[in-house]
Amino acid sequence: MLYILDYAGVVVFAATGALAASRKQLDIIGFLFFAALTGVGGGTLRDLVLGRTPVFWVVDPAYILACVATGVVVFFAAHLVEWRYRLLLWLDAVGLAAYSVMGAAIGLASTGSASIAIVTGVLTATCGGILRDTLADEPSVLLRSEVYISAALAGAGAFTLLEVLGMPSLASSAAGFVVAFGLRGGGIRYGWTIPRYRPRAGRDPEDAIGKR
Repeated sequence: MLYILDYAGVVVFAATGALAASRKQLDIIGFLFFAALTGVGGGTLRDLVLGRTPVFWVVDPAYILACVATGVVVFFAAHLVEWRYRLLLWLDAVGLAAYSVMGAAIGLASTGSASIAIVTGVLTATCGGILRDTLADEPSVLLRSEVYISAALAGAGAFTLLEVLGMPSLASSAAGFVVAFGLRGGGIRYGWTIPRYRPRAGRDPEDAIGKR
């Protein structure tokens, strides 16, 4: 299950990167660059944080080849999709769910720490999309009002909790994926949010420094 989620996350995120390239009308090299950057970006940061070097796609170049193949397919097929940004959001939700579980699994296996596992799950799930949106000058999914990081946090947390409790990896992986995708999907479809900071008027400067 984890192996499937790993490749699924890479391919799906690579597809979102290539779709972003299609919206910017880039050439095929641009497609391949965005596909690879988005597909392996989050996992690369995770490995560097954990000190796992060489990083995963250097050890197994099949990940980069999967990104390249995905970029080529999207280059020739993106024109068939009229609602590309909507598709990008839903594919991003799938990738986020898969990578929140995979990142947490690698963090837990590498350190044995539940808290580190949750952090690496969130990093793996979100950083590729953030890099994609920043370079493509798209509205960042990180700054959208609906749930995003919180979905990755919940998915990684659910997986880690079940793993620590001794549940079979298949069950904990499936549960983490469903939780993350369900929350992110609800955010896309229904606009689910969590309470946001509301600014309030500050104190009068005279009160803050004390009246003489």
